[in-house]
Amino acid sequence: MKRELAMGINAVEGLVRHAPERIVRAWLKPGGRRVEALAAALRSVGAAVERADERALDRMAGKVRHQGVIAEFTPRQPGDDRRLQEVVEAIDERALFLVLDGVQDPGNLGACLRTAAAAGVTAVIVPRNKAAGLTPAARRAAAGAAERVEMIIVTNLARSLRLLADHGVWRVGLAAGSGSSLFRTRLDGALALVLGGEEGGMRRLTREHCDELVEIPMPGAMESLNVSVATGIALFAAVERKTT
Repeated sequence: MKRELAMGINAVEGLVRHAPERIVRAWLKPGGRRVEALAAALRSVGAAVERADERALDRMAGKVRHQGVIAEFTPRQPGDDRRLQEVVEAIDERALFLVLDGVQDPGNLGACLRTAAAAGVTAVIVPRNKAAGLTPAARRAAAGAAERVEMIIVTNLARSLRLLADHGVWRVGLAAGSGSSLFRTRLDGALALVLGGEEGGMRRLTREHCDELVEIPMPGAMESLNVSVATGIALFAAVERKTT
């Protein structure tokens, strides 16, 4: 199985906490108390730890900020269309999906995965084309969440949304200017929250496959939110509704 690199203290700490069995080895620049504690934690889970200088770490990391810590690991692989079919056939009314239509910034994708893991999302669904993948930058932003929440990459997002509907999942899309409030809509039962990318939001066909379009009320001066921020608000609005 292909190995990848996790870069940054939070990303490697996340692997140690949530997927220690996947870590093969790590390189650390001698540093402060947190780095040394991480080195000890890596050794305790059986990972080989090597010391490396800044130049060596820069070569490995490329353009990704590494904070003096890089780990080689065997990543959890994203699912595909077949896996989505398996997941939806096993859901109940507690299911919660996050659908991201064209989020292209790896940092935003990683932040969304981190929030999805915290919210107990069943799966995060993204299209194969014109969207960020699980790159080292995305994994770094996810801080270990990529190993905790299932990500499914599909070839046709509209078809996947139809599949969700066929299995009783209510599809709520976030779209500015829709006129309906997120906080007054139906968020119980099996649910998919659908958000668009950083520039144009949801594509037309994606919007057409939502059961309802809502927006986050913003009485202040701003007219829009970063997609990862909007994801957090929407997911925990659903969590609150499902637990009350």
